[in-house]
Amino acid sequence: MTRRIVTAFLRFCLRIFYKHIERVGLERVPNAPVIFAINHPNSLLDPLFVLSFAPRRISFLGKAPLFHWPVIGWFARAIDAIPVYRKQDETPGTNLETFRRSREILRGGGSIAIFPEGTTHSDPQLRELKTGAARIALGARLEELYVVPTGIYYTAKHVFRSEALVVFGEAIRVPPADEDVREEVEALTAAIDEGLDAVTLQADSHAALDLIARAEDIFTADEKQPLAEELELRRRFVDGYRYLRTNDPVRLEKLASAITQLAAELRRAGLDPHELKPRIEGARVIRIVILLPLATIGTIINYPAYRLAGFLAKRISRGEDELIATIKVLSSFALFPLTWIALTIYIGWRFGLAIAIASLIAMPVLAYSALRVSEDLDDVIGDLRGLFASRDALVRQREAIRAEIFAIAAELPAAPS
Repeated sequence: MTRRIVTAFLRFCLRIFYKHIERVGLERVPNAPVIFAINHPNSLLDPLFVLSFAPRRISFLGKAPLFHWPVIGWFARAIDAIPVYRKQDETPGTNLETFRRSREILRGGGSIAIFPEGTTHSDPQLRELKTGAARIALGARLEELYVVPTGIYYTAKHVFRSEALVVFGEAIRVPPADEDVREEVEALTAAIDEGLDAVTLQADSHAALDLIARAEDIFTADEKQPLAEELELRRRFVDGYRYLRTNDPVRLEKLASAITQLAAELRRAGLDPHELKPRIEGARVIRIVILLPLATIGTIINYPAYRLAGFLAKRISRGEDELIATIKVLSSFALFPLTWIALTIYIGWRFGLAIAIASLIAMPVLAYSALRVSEDLDDVIGDLRGLFASRDALVRQREAIRAEIFAIAAELPAAPS
């Protein structure tokens, strides 16, 4: 019961922080013991995603120090997480116990989840995988056991109200082998690595990923596509980038220059690519008009907590992008309820208990109204900018870039099915 409540609460929090969450590949998860092997770009939020949106009950492997942190340690125990003892953490314990508990769950028909890179990071590609997942799998000695490579893709992982995708890849059946034979462990680790490659976006540099993101935004500006299609398109763009870098670096440089120039001109004009063809939705305008009074009050109440959460995230993370979203979420857990409680106490002192209770109930509603109106206003104002801006030259630049991308795509080898 405690686990279900915790999971439901975490799922709610993720849907507040991220505007849109998708999951694909659920049909690939076998009805058998499973090890979910996951990439790790976003600190404590990564396990919450898989815990909340996987089709199976999961026990996570997490670094041992987490179990001693206030609040987080309680959550870890509530979801039946398993501590991992890393040398750098200097936490008393041994991974013999970690392996034993993991295999016990698998032999009981359950599932575990592990981050085989061993740490969270913001590198543009996966780090070398540790062998722990393979050793746990081979040491379980089960007739039927699978590893499911799982990719988490964020459009902007540390940005409030961005989007996220969870991709469950093709299941890898664990062969009958011996965990003490190094070649068997390395072979399974390599298979997991290949599986993760298929469900994640990787390039050789952040600059390449940034260029590909800008190119994809320009290419699909008129279309609203599912995140799974966006991920696959960006993966194809990475293929195109590598193809040009090897076969025609001058052409790549010209295309990159055109993309960068258009992005800069759009930025100077205060436009996003989709605003080159603005579409003002009547429903948004109506929602703004109806909710604006509530949203105004909600903004006044909650803006200080919102700004403080962002400040704390930047200050504490010290530039490490993979920590920012986690700190924002954790600080928001405290700052927003404390704000509401403090105002409720003040209202109760001034106006009485009944009004204080009504105010406490209303404050989350006011906060949500402020959030929706803020997003709608951003979209409407952006489309209005596009409506009145001089767009013809920018549209021609965009169409030229699209034509070049189509030409490059026609030259690429067919993507594997």
